[in-house]
Amino acid sequence: MNSRLISIIRKEFIQIIRDPRTLAMILVVPVMQLFLLGYAATTDVRNVPIAVWDQSRSPESRALLDAFRSADYFRIAFDICSDAELRDLIERGEARAAIIIPPDYSQRLLEGDAQVSMILDGSDSTVGGTALSTARLIGQSHATKLMQEQAARSGRSAEFNPPLEVRTQVWYNPDLNSAYFMIPGVIGMILFAITSILTATTIVRERERGTIEQLIVTPIRSWELVVGKLTPYVILSLFDTLVVLAVGNFWFKVPVRGDLGLIIGTSGLLLLSGLGIGLFASTTANTQQEAFMTVWMTLLPAIFLAGFLFPIEAMPLVLRWVSYIIPLRYYLVIIRALLLKGVGAAALQNEIIALAIFGVGIMSAAAMRFRKRLD
Repeated sequence: MNSRLISIIRKEFIQIIRDPRTLAMILVVPVMQLFLLGYAATTDVRNVPIAVWDQSRSPESRALLDAFRSADYFRIAFDICSDAELRDLIERGEARAAIIIPPDYSQRLLEGDAQVSMILDGSDSTVGGTALSTARLIGQSHATKLMQEQAARSGRSAEFNPPLEVRTQVWYNPDLNSAYFMIPGVIGMILFAITSILTATTIVRERERGTIEQLIVTPIRSWELVVGKLTPYVILSLFDTLVVLAVGNFWFKVPVRGDLGLIIGTSGLLLLSGLGIGLFASTTANTQQEAFMTVWMTLLPAIFLAGFLFPIEAMPLVLRWVSYIIPLRYYLVIIRALLLKGVGAAALQNEIIALAIFGVGIMSAAAMRFRKRLD
């Protein structure tokens, strides 16, 4: 490595250290995003507040409510006694569901024809759908328990054997912890977003201050300037990757089952795309605000179409086709498979090849355009 390139890299590191905002964005923001998304951006539904209208007030109705209390999904927050109260609580959003137990619940239970009603607030489809399926499971489980007790009291075998039993196994994430899904995605978003934003705004900042012209008139070649400006952000982004991996593993207990070298290598391929987008934005913008908005135009589709928050399979066909031109899509498949499944490169060769093509292509085109503008 020649002395000119080393000087550019050293200058860039000094500039980063002297700029507290850039330093905070590199070192603090990734960890902050990890904790915010790890805890807040979850698909797990817990402690759903519900209202109860128990018109029976019998031991049998209390047993049913105990079954709902024992589940971690519901929290009995209100005891009501009228339709007006029920409607008011749901309209104000204080209760997300309501259980209505009829007056003759105990008698109908003895006759084998008991029914209870559950009203759900469908304005939030995620909470409503989860609450619906969970309520049905609790009801089925409680009904099975009652049948076993009735069989035991009548002198028959207490064993109740349903005609069909579905035995399930969950691989890689037995507890279905949403953090296992979110945190690998955070790694991809950090690499993709921070590298592109910092690269674009940093180079434009040099142009705003007039220092880029000073660099151009020096004996430094254009490729040395490009490599020297980008190298510090590559190093710091890979450092961020290791920090997020460590925090995710030790704090959120997300496993790292794949090869660490392969994780770093594929992360480097995504870096090429992020750096290339930032470098391209720097050639079209004259201010840092313009550069940020240009980069954000690429980040917004990536957030929604790459599978970071929403499954690609659930999207319309047109959007699924659009997602194929987003490099982050391939990296999220890679990083989640490496962390959770521990697969090797052979199982991910299509995604790795696609990510490499995008990375090299975007970076090469952006570097050529940047050098042309310098010339």
